[in-house]
Amino acid sequence: MITKHFLHKFHKFPPRPFFSLPIIGHLYLLKQPLHRTLAKISNQYGPVVFLELGSRSVLLVSSPAAAEDCFTTNDITFANRPKLLAGKHLGYNYTTLTWASYGHHWRNLRRIASLEILSSNRVQKFTSIRRDEIVSLVSNLNERSRKDQFVMVDMKSCFFEVTLNTITMMMTGRRCYDGGDMAAGKLREMVEETFRLSGGTSNVGDFVPMAKWVGLNSMEKLNGKKDSIMQEMIEGHRRLRSHDSCFEEGKTIVDVMISAGTDTSTGTLEWALSLLLNHPDSLKMAISEIDNKVGSSRLMNDSDLSNLPYLHGVINETLRMCPAATLIPPHESTEECTVGGFRVPARTMLLVNLWAIQNDPKLWKEAERFKPERWIEVEGQRDGFKFMPFGSGQRGCPGEGLAMRMVGLSLGMLLQCFEWERIGAEKVDMSEGFGLTMPKA
Repeated sequence: MITKHFLHKFHKFPPRPFFSLPIIGHLYLLKQPLHRTLAKISNQYGPVVFLELGSRSVLLVSSPAAAEDCFTTNDITFANRPKLLAGKHLGYNYTTLTWASYGHHWRNLRRIASLEILSSNRVQKFTSIRRDEIVSLVSNLNERSRKDQFVMVDMKSCFFEVTLNTITMMMTGRRCYDGGDMAAGKLREMVEETFRLSGGTSNVGDFVPMAKWVGLNSMEKLNGKKDSIMQEMIEGHRRLRSHDSCFEEGKTIVDVMISAGTDTSTGTLEWALSLLLNHPDSLKMAISEIDNKVGSSRLMNDSDLSNLPYLHGVINETLRMCPAATLIPPHESTEECTVGGFRVPARTMLLVNLWAIQNDPKLWKEAERFKPERWIEVEGQRDGFKFMPFGSGQRGCPGEGLAMRMVGLSLGMLLQCFEWERIGAEKVDMSEGFGLTMPKA
């Protein structure tokens, strides 16, 4: 072990924890929530750390400068995904946009997503769908409040419903979730399970080959559920087209992945409303801005979002403190490269701790404080790689534009239409759950 440690330093590899156990390597160090454990390791060993997680070599990055090395100078080198079990069994043998290897097939999928599904023009065409679904949510909540002035609401379910309906309307021209719809309940379970099983370090079989059967049965069952639900939606889409003579060609998109849009947007909305309820002054400022810029004679529109800088600050501050993905989905190097002055071998998995970067007190004033106004000031402007909630480089999320409009309009309209307060004097519990995304526990 001592010889290996000194050879590691001699070859100018990044620093690593000294004790690496047989078979499992540094896996013994990992505890939930993972992003906080990895932040502690980085605080001890530096912003660029080399880990041996079972049979895999892993580069842990937790500084903007090192992230910039990965996503600019070495962007193509790190454009691949590691061959994880989730990619094989949930990503149709590494053929989906998320899991495909960098190359012609991936570039074609990316082009379709960027130009045909998530371009500014396409997102703009779906404005009425987004607004109609949010208005439907507002109307339902309003109807409940007429019966009782003070209504307790499970906002996570509401956010999931409005986001899922928006995406399925874009895809198939029909709503998926309508009250107690069983299919929608199954779809929600599928989305949550997908994110639970797809985490970059969630499957021990990815790191200890002899244990690759662990969780395999769950993935295979989940894939069967996903195929069944998606096939049902596609058949419903075909029936709609065959019976509706007024159906507009090209209006809907079937080939869109649901899970990325629903779970991340739902989580961001839930964190944002929770943070506002725990910070009444910020809540008042957001409502005051909407009252002044939009008024009460009409409901908000997409076009109002550009005139609401404080609301935009609330969303950005939520994404900073509670990013939808605490770790940027794992990349893998195709050849040897240099990051932060250290040698990184080929076939090294890259983990960028986004949460650690965006909550680093060395980079952000009062990093632990919810401060939406920082985004109106100079400090909050996008500066290099210290804020990248949608990732960066070749594998950056192409759905940023849709997500920001969806979250902005949903949150803004709910603040415009209702008075919000906590159930009691105690603050909303901000404990973190775990998975590929960071849900509220």
